Amino acid sequence: MTSQENPTPVPRGALALVFIVVFIDLLGFGIVLPLLPIFADTHVKSVIGPSASPVVSGIILGLLMSSFSVMQFLFAPGWGKLSDRVGRRPILLMGLAGSVLFYALFGYASDLENSALALTLLFVARIGAGVAGATISTAQAVIADCTPQEKRSRGMALIGAAFGIGFTFGPLIGFAALTLFPNHAGATGYFAAALSFLAFLLGWFRLPETRLVGAGFQPRKGFSLAGFGAVLSMKGIGPVILVFFLTTIGFSTFESTLALMNTDLLHLGKSTNFLLFAYVGLTLSLANGAYRPLSKRVSETAFMTLGMVLMGFGVASLGGITWLSRGLWTADQLLIPMMISLTVSVVGFAFLTPSAQGLISRRGDPERQGEILGVNQGCSALARILGPIAGLTLYKVDPMLPFIIGGALVLIMLPVMPKIRRG
Repeated sequence: MTSQENPTPVPRGALALVFIVVFIDLLGFGIVLPLLPIFADTHVKSVIGPSASPVVSGIILGLLMSSFSVMQFLFAPGWGKLSDRVGRRPILLMGLAGSVLFYALFGYASDLENSALALTLLFVARIGAGVAGATISTAQAVIADCTPQEKRSRGMALIGAAFGIGFTFGPLIGFAALTLFPNHAGATGYFAAALSFLAFLLGWFRLPETRLVGAGFQPRKGFSLAGFGAVLSMKGIGPVILVFFLTTIGFSTFESTLALMNTDLLHLGKSTNFLLFAYVGLTLSLANGAYRPLSKRVSETAFMTLGMVLMGFGVASLGGITWLSRGLWTADQLLIPMMISLTVSVVGFAFLTPSAQGLISRRGDPERQGEILGVNQGCSALARILGPIAGLTLYKVDPMLPFIIGGALVLIMLPVMPKIRRG
């Protein structure tokens, strides 16, 4: 019997602990994301001047938002392969330590009045946080270490659930931070750093190693395009990564513009903006909670198809809401359809993500889980590079464009699903 069929026994509670560690770290992500585009937009306008083209502003904002994902693209496969050799635990701990440092830097930059320096440090903080956050593929590898094939997708849903719950409570903590310290925007970054430090301590003292170091490991080179190509050419894996890549571009075009949309269309303040992001996180966590029992009866490919339909129509419908905002409906009238569109979009993404990750993991070599999941995470990161740049630039041209194009990009991938189903 192969190790893929019978995973190496691991200490009890490993799944629960990696869930808690990822959840606490993602609290920091949920604290920072709702404010980043708003803070950055203010600094960008100050640096480039009011007469500059809005397209230039959109490109700079897109680069700032995507710099996190650039680092994930470059480092996720390397972290994954390194964890195949040295173990999962040290890689996760390094990532958490990095998150502490760079969330604190975000807090410091947010309180600066010098826009040029603040914008520079925001870029440094996002780049560093991206390097640290690239270890999420190692957390996925922990799930793969601990679960048999038939439970792999349900295991991957734990990461989605941790993200959803973290993204629910993170914005609420950010809301509390701004409420308690209204004159110190940096409080949000410091709160995020403190939570990542708590996750680091928990991981240091309680997180077990789940990988038999060196077992079946064949030395491989670090990051290379050839390594990406080798994984993408694997039958049954490459098409799944392609679909996940393109649908993630479609989703991230709306995700990166949501904070600006909340401000421009719904006229939400910074604190209230946190509450809408918390609703998104709550929806994501509930959808992931529903996914686990349903996955016993519904196949990954069926969930992927359903997720793409929901996500595609949900994101595209946000374009319709921006059209209604042009003097047809008031901000109060837009709130309910906005919530419905967000719900449909997020549920679709929640169904698609663990299904794709589980399918990729089940079809991959058990001795290369870190590498294969790292390439998938790297491709997802590449999508999150392209999505924010395209989304924020299009938004500055016409707020309706990123949602119409993003939704269409998701829906046009539906014809690929029969090939994926055949494996």
